Amino acid sequence: MAVVAGVDFGTLSVRVSIVDSRNGRLSSAVAAYPLNRKQDDPDHATQSHAAHMEALTKAMRAAVTDAGVPGKEILALAIDTTGSTVVPVGEGLEPLDDYYLWCDHRAHREAALITRGARQWGLEAINWSGGVYSSEWGFAKLLHWLRNNPERRALMNTALEHCDLVVAVLCGVRDPRAVPRSICAAGHKWMWNESLGGLPSEEFLTSVDPLLAGVRSKLHGRYATSDQLAGRLSPEWAARLGLRPGIPIPAGAFDAHWDAVGAGIREGDVVNVVGTSACIMAIVGQARPIPGVCGVVPGSIHPHYAGIEAGLSASGDIFDAIARRAGSSIAQLSQGLERYRAGQTGLLRLTWDNGDRSVLANAELGGVTLGWNLVHSAQDELFAAIEGTAFHTRLILDRMAEYGVPIRRVINGGGIPQKNDVLNQVYANVLNRPVLVPAGDVTSIGSAIFAFLAAGVFHKVEEAQQALCPPYRTVQPDPSDVAVSARLHELYRAGVARDRG
Repeated sequence: MAVVAGVDFGTLSVRVSIVDSRNGRLSSAVAAYPLNRKQDDPDHATQSHAAHMEALTKAMRAAVTDAGVPGKEILALAIDTTGSTVVPVGEGLEPLDDYYLWCDHRAHREAALITRGARQWGLEAINWSGGVYSSEWGFAKLLHWLRNNPERRALMNTALEHCDLVVAVLCGVRDPRAVPRSICAAGHKWMWNESLGGLPSEEFLTSVDPLLAGVRSKLHGRYATSDQLAGRLSPEWAARLGLRPGIPIPAGAFDAHWDAVGAGIREGDVVNVVGTSACIMAIVGQARPIPGVCGVVPGSIHPHYAGIEAGLSASGDIFDAIARRAGSSIAQLSQGLERYRAGQTGLLRLTWDNGDRSVLANAELGGVTLGWNLVHSAQDELFAAIEGTAFHTRLILDRMAEYGVPIRRVINGGGIPQKNDVLNQVYANVLNRPVLVPAGDVTSIGSAIFAFLAAGVFHKVEEAQQALCPPYRTVQPDPSDVAVSARLHELYRAGVARDRG
C-alpha cells in the first residue's frame, strides 16, 4: 500500500484527501477560512495566510485520523491553490499583507494600464495571455498594492502566488532566491514564457509604472513544472501536520488545473471546472496564442503539454446571487427546474456579473438580462443564468476550435456538476454533444496524482490517472432542445459581438 496526501486550497476552505494508490481516496477533511469582503467595495476580496495554514493543519490531522493511516506512512504531499492569489512578502517570506484573492478585482485600472503598455510595446507575451491583461492577475495586483501601501514598499522582498508560498513554507524555504515557482502560475498570470526569456523585461515594466522598477529581479527563484520537486517537508511543519519530515513535495499549481488532471484530461478533452467561477481547460502538443483566451503555457496542467486556460469570471456565484436576492437558496430554487425546456423563460442572460474573463476579457462589464416581464420569477432567472453560462462556454470552445484545439470530449468537473443535473443537461443541449461527468468528486485527486509522482509510485501522469480517476456518467443532448438552444446561442453571440463593437 502506498499512501499520499493531496491538498486543495479553494476559495472558502482547504480540503485534504488521503489517497491510496490501489484503493483510491481513503478519507477527506475540510477546514474553512474567512473571505474578507467590504460592503462598500465589491472588488475587494482578501484572505489571511495564517488562517490558511491553520486550516491546513486542522484538515491534515483530521484526514489522517479518519483514514486510519499513521502519519509517518504518508509518502508525499502536493499542494494546489486558487490563483492568481497574490501576496507581497518581506524578510523570511513573511507576508506583508493579506492575499489578494483570485476574485479581487481592485486592480482593474492597473490591468488596463499593463494592456495598453503591452500593445504599445508590441509585447509578444501579451498575445500568449489572450491579448488582454486581467485585474485577476499577478502584476496588476502587485502594482495596486505598491500604489496603495507606500509605507511598506521598501519591506517587500518579493511577491508570491499562494501555491508557491505554501510550498515554500512547508519546505522551510526562507530565501526568496530559493523559492520554487510554479510555471502554471507564472505562465498564466505573470506573462512568464521560457521561449521569450521568462518574465517581461525591466524596461517594459518600468514603462508601465516606475513603481515596478526592480520588481522583475525580485521575482527570482526556480520556475518548475508540477512533476519537479520543490523540496521536502521541514521538521517544523512535519510536527505540526503529524507527518514524517523529509517527504517530497512537488512544485504547486492552481486548483482548477489539477482538478482537470484529476478528471482524467487527455489531449482532445476540454475540462470545464464549474464552481464559483468556471475554468475551461485543454492540453495540446503544439502551443500557439489564442486571442481572448487567458493563457497558453507549455508545461501547465500537464507537464508535457501546453496547457490552455479560459473561463467565466462567475458561474456558481451568479446562481447564488440570484437565490440570495430572492431570499431563497439555490437548492430551493432548483426544485422543479428539471421541467424547464430550452428558451421557455423568454429570458436571455449575459453572464458578465463579475466581468468577462474570456473571450472579451473585459472586467468592466456587468450582467445583462433581456426579456423581463411582470410575471418572471427568480427560478426563471436561475434557469436563464444556467443557459447563459452554457452559451458563454460554447463561445470559448468555438474560439479554441478556431485556433486548432481538438475537442473530442467535454468533461464537466468541479463541485456544481456533481449535484446539478439540470446544468449538465443544459450544457449538453447548448454544446450539442455528450457531456461527461466524473462519477465521483475529483477535488484533490489531481494533487494526489502529483504527490504519487513525487514519491515515485507512478512514473507518468497517465499511469496515475488510470489508477485513480473515477469513471464517467454521460449526459446526452436532448434533440428537442438542441435546435432551440442553437437559435438562442445566435442571439447570445450577437449580444457579445455588439459589446465588442
